Amino acid sequence: MRNPREALAALRALPCGARALDAFAPGDGVHVVGGAVRDLLLGRRPREVDLVVEGDLDAAAGRLAGGRVLAHDRFGTARVLFGECEIDLARARRETYLRPGALPDVEPASLDEDLRRRDVTVNAMALGLDGTLHAVPHAREDLEAGVLRVLHDRSFVDDPTRLWRVARYSARLRFAVEPRTRALAHAADPSTVSGDRLGAELRLALREPDPRAALRAARDLNARLLPEGFDPDPPGLDAALALLPPDGRPDLVTLAAATAGMDARALLEWLDEMSFAAAERDTVAAASRWSTGAPLRAARTPAEIARAARGVPVEAIALAGGANARRFLEDLRHVRLEITGADLLAAGVPQGPEIGERLRRALDRKLDGEIAGREAELAVALE
Repeated sequence: MRNPREALAALRALPCGARALDAFAPGDGVHVVGGAVRDLLLGRRPREVDLVVEGDLDAAAGRLAGGRVLAHDRFGTARVLFGECEIDLARARRETYLRPGALPDVEPASLDEDLRRRDVTVNAMALGLDGTLHAVPHAREDLEAGVLRVLHDRSFVDDPTRLWRVARYSARLRFAVEPRTRALAHAADPSTVSGDRLGAELRLALREPDPRAALRAARDLNARLLPEGFDPDPPGLDAALALLPPDGRPDLVTLAAATAGMDARALLEWLDEMSFAAAERDTVAAASRWSTGAPLRAARTPAEIARAARGVPVEAIALAGGANARRFLEDLRHVRLEITGADLLAAGVPQGPEIGERLRRALDRKLDGEIAGREAELAVALE
């Protein structure tokens, strides 16, 4: 594990790290904090650079020259966006919760108080720009031992989304959840927090380097985080992900495969509760039902394959799998006619559904290799 000064040197090698270190100096009341410190000490590349500010947050954000500042006044936070990276700043604060699962009320506080309101010990560290490490009790020992430990017994009561964060850290870092934290997680009630906040955490889990490990960890921590019929490690997922083209969504394929055993209505209700966008919800629902499976596998000609897959999300086709799915995704879906509806209108075909029918007929013939070139396409379309 690196020492604090080695961690600072590693931070300077990062584009955003260099910007932060150049903008501030020891004594400015600015510290690197949270997951960035954890990862730097572990010798990992941080996913983000987070700074905690003891003092004027707006003034600190303004010193990061050349960036675009997005402020969130309620929580005393700001994000400074650069072309190649972003830096998150937060005023040192304490948090209080009016009720379980509520958004916190925040007020300025000291650095030590700020560290004590965080989720787990290994994230409750701050690195001063002079190389001084501030940490809550057990933080360094837990980091060296690979252990995740919440800071107090009400952690999951105050904010059940921390269940998802602990699951993600466990999967990403391969850290163990210590027994007391695991017992508190089992006893927590995720329903006290809104579905959109839980959905946001689920979407982050699906974008982890190993999303299945994050989903398994979430289920093991608290089974109520996932609905009945959800399989965190579904069969066939590796093959589907290997088949998925670059324009597809691996996170939605993973979610669709995991929810394939759920009742269709329950799935749609849950996706809505988790605040998935309509397009994402429809893609997951279509793919989880493997709606293209039977007709796609039964197709015999290129045109039949294309007809079976036409208009279906690539995520659903990848999950359906098989040689026909591969042929469509890698080749047939890219076949296009050289003619358009305008050509048929110019040739005297009346406006209406007949235009589309004639174009589809020409495309089928082209897919089956029976015609090639614009003139042949037009001739078939005008038959």
